[in-house]
Amino acid sequence: RDQLQDVLALLVCAPALARAQILRASERQFPEGDVQHWWHPPSGRGVRTRSVDDRVWLPYVTAQYLKVTGDTQVLEEMRPFLAGDAIAANKEDAHYEPRTSTVSGSLFEHCARALDISLGSGPHGLPLIGGGDWNDGMNRIGLQGQGESVWMAWLLITTLQQFAPTAERRGELARAARWRAAASGFAAAAENAGWDGAWYRRAFFDDGTVLGSATNVECRIDSLAQSWAVLSDAAPLEHATRAMDAVSEYLVRDAEDLILLFTPPFDKGVLDPGYIKGYPPGMRENGGQYTHAAVWALMAYAKLGRNAEVAELLEALNPIHRSATRRGSAAYMVEPYVMAADIYSEAPHARRGGWTWYTGAAGWMYNAVIEWVLGVRIRHDGIEIVPCLPAAWPGCELSYRHADAYYEIAMISGGGGREVTAIIVDGEPLLGTLIPLLRDGQLHRVEVQLR
Repeated sequence: RDQLQDVLALLVCAPALARAQILRASERQFPEGDVQHWWHPPSGRGVRTRSVDDRVWLPYVTAQYLKVTGDTQVLEEMRPFLAGDAIAANKEDAHYEPRTSTVSGSLFEHCARALDISLGSGPHGLPLIGGGDWNDGMNRIGLQGQGESVWMAWLLITTLQQFAPTAERRGELARAARWRAAASGFAAAAENAGWDGAWYRRAFFDDGTVLGSATNVECRIDSLAQSWAVLSDAAPLEHATRAMDAVSEYLVRDAEDLILLFTPPFDKGVLDPGYIKGYPPGMRENGGQYTHAAVWALMAYAKLGRNAEVAELLEALNPIHRSATRRGSAAYMVEPYVMAADIYSEAPHARRGGWTWYTGAAGWMYNAVIEWVLGVRIRHDGIEIVPCLPAAWPGCELSYRHADAYYEIAMISGGGGREVTAIIVDGEPLLGTLIPLLRDGQLHRVEVQLR
């Protein structure tokens, strides 16, 4: 899942690399639909886990690849499955070197099996959390098979809705109908069981205990459930807006330029969500800034058109500002020219950078700036412009090469930076909103007027 998310940043500039990685990842899947959490080439030895989000990133990233490239032929590529023992009933995972199965399937079939195995739900109608979702450290919430994840509902809704049309075009009507019904059910469950009154809850333990609620002593609010409520388009706008208000109030620390994953950290409470509790409070996933998730919050604010928060988070997430002063540099203590995977939030290590270089946050940040802040979205049939520029920006410029054609795009803001009032291509007003993509070896000048 990490490598698949990383190549999202390559969809425009190096689609062949993204394509190759999608196919490579499909080969690490078992016929049942689950995948290796990680593996070591060349042997392929790795770990089979009960983590539930790993498998969904294959169809998610494939759907994004299709949107950008239009390369539907990739769905016909045949790739083998893995063969290996299932995880024992009393174990969390199984570490071994699997065999290459004699069974193969198209990339579409690999994606479809990943979705099919992910449709199970718990007592509240939410997706099962199994041995953890995006947050690996929450690995003991659902090991008995009843724990549920609100965030997983948003991810699945997004992916099921984006991949269902692909199934329909292939005549897989029953599958598509099942996926759409599941997405609708998860959306209803996320609203009915997930809404806490001012934000969305994070999860439910096997015994039904809630996590990410105002009733919790630790992990009262988690950013993932809020940002993806927006990104999935599945939450009512009123609740999505209030959820991001809560992120601003409780998780964005202006004085320290931090965007926390959740708060308060796990420490001495009675709940045992998993190994995350072994981290000191405020470090890594345990209530620090996990930059991967902070970028998702930036994207959510941009989607809502809240450019004041976009400006604030852009400033906070840019590592160069961490060492702009002697005091800041002494606190940060890591390179100011790369994204840090995490930044600590609690004394005595507040504002200290964690892992650098080794992070998927950089790829997501690239996507967030290009597609959500500048709002330039390359699609196989044209360029969409959906910006959310900080109000203080007079505009921006960027260059894009498509095959042998060049596009110089200049945005001119009248102070709002959010609403496109006119697009002029090579001196002519554009009819519609999609800028044509040509392969004519020419330079094309695009002016986007905003207010």
